[in-house]
Amino acid sequence: MKRLLILALAGFSTLALADDLETSAQVEKYDYSQQPDIAKVISISAIPNVCEVVPAKMVYEDHQGQRHTLEYQVMGNGCANG
Repeated sequence: MKRLLILALAGFSTLALADDLETSAQVEKYDYSQQPDIAKVISISAIPNVCEVVPAKMVYEDHQGQRHTLEYQVMGNGCANG
C-alpha cells in the first residue's frame, strides 16, 4: 500500500513539473501594441531592488482557460527619489 501511495505522489509531482516546464518553455514577449486576453493572474515575478530596467514574468489564464507566461520589462524597485 505504501508503494502505491509513493508511486501516485511521484506521478503527481512529475505532472506538476511537466506543467511548469511547458509553461516556461512558451514564454511570450510583451510589447505595447499587444492587448493580451487576461482573465485571471496566476503569479507575477518579484521585482528586484535595483535601479534599472529588468525583465519580469506574469503567468495568467485567458478567457478560454489557457495558461500563458508573459515576459515584460519593468523598472526595478531600487531607485530613490531625490
